[in-house]
Amino acid sequence: MDVAERFNGTVINADSQQVYSELRLLTARPSQDDENRVRHRLFGMVSGTDPFSVGQWVDLACAEIKSAWAEDRLPILVGGTGMYLQSLTQGLSPIPDIPAEVRSQGTARQLELGAKAFHAEVAALDPASGARLPIGDSQRLLRAWEVTTHTGRAFSAWRDDPRVKPLPQTEFATIALAPPRDVLYAAIDARFSRMVEEGALDEIKALAALNLDPDLPLMKALGVPELLAYTRGEVPLDEAVKRAQQLSRNYAKRQLTWARNQIEGAHVLGAQYSQSFQEEIFSFIQRFLLTGEV
Repeated sequence: MDVAERFNGTVINADSQQVYSELRLLTARPSQDDENRVRHRLFGMVSGTDPFSVGQWVDLACAEIKSAWAEDRLPILVGGTGMYLQSLTQGLSPIPDIPAEVRSQGTARQLELGAKAFHAEVAALDPASGARLPIGDSQRLLRAWEVTTHTGRAFSAWRDDPRVKPLPQTEFATIALAPPRDVLYAAIDARFSRMVEEGALDEIKALAALNLDPDLPLMKALGVPELLAYTRGEVPLDEAVKRAQQLSRNYAKRQLTWARNQIEGAHVLGAQYSQSFQEEIFSFIQRFLLTGEV
């Protein structure tokens, strides 16, 4: 938000859970005051009752970026979903759209066979995907089944095709926040406790009342399965919170690993953001805007 105020920017969501409308607190979406302060886009704009794909997000993000440009505003992509950021900056595999009826057939087949047998079926259809994806990765296994079944060509083969960049003439500059792990983990634990104190359980109860498919992405958001288990009386609240905090820390560790391995030329700040970093960040952005170099 500081960057948006300084550079007349639009904050565009690049977090795969913050796109959903149902869990503002538990996915740490910007508050209403935040949204009133600077322009925000693609936060809470779809329902978690249906899957939302990276391809859909890329299309919407490109539209918001172009809209920002048209108003002489700086597009600021914010979020930790590596697949979203990578697909926008490096492109998507040219996989055709999969009809809804094929997706429904795949979901039914997955439920009919169970996790182990469905994995075996995917491996028979697409050996490379079967070898790469673990049994528990139900969403990506389902995607491999859908694409291979619908197109008659292995999902892994589509993935190996050259990527198509959605904004081929666009240059991106990246700022990565990478605090020391002890600082980061303490902040994660405190934030999750604060979410619960501020009403996350009410969000979870409302979500439970929707009776959604547990395989939907929203139902796998950090903290959702654990707090749902508490509402069902399966675990005490302190145990559910501790488990969700641990999984959140694990996820943050994977994010840091991804950032180190996948983002080239990023301006890395080895600390949590504070206003003391403003001038360093502002100078980095100003230099990029003037020279196109990071």
